[in-house]
Amino acid sequence: MSGTTIGSRTPQDDIAREFLHNYRRGARLLAVAATDAARSADLADELAAALRTQGVAAAVTLQCGRGESELRSEVVVPIRDAGINAVTIVCGDASLLAERTRWMWHFSIWLADGGEMANTDADAIIDITDPRRPVRRFADFCQCDVG
Repeated sequence: MSGTTIGSRTPQDDIAREFLHNYRRGARLLAVAATDAARSADLADELAAALRTQGVAAAVTLQCGRGESELRSEVVVPIRDAGINAVTIVCGDASLLAERTRWMWHFSIWLADGGEMANTDADAIIDITDPRRPVRRFADFCQCDVG
């Protein structure tokens, strides 16, 4: 995997720009998942701040052990029904990117720590091995035969 850092911009700034470019209006849902739910909450707060600097209302909601049906009924449906022009970031553990839940989000982020395997179901991967310097990673598992 290769990493990128551009000037003083953080991966959170870049993801906020990318997300807003693709999802400009409406009730938008973004998931931040990690093996350690506490670390996902920290990055979710930083991402919400980056979205706010772009003039977008953003809030963070904790998964708090909720499974697919609870997330859908307690978080996703009320947000979509309200139709507010805002971003809600749901942070929690790896189950946010499970087969039945990963489709609830407009965009998802996986936080990789050290040598752990990246969850390539996520739209973005951020390496948080050094929490002071998170780095966006691009998983390239292509094994093309170009010969």
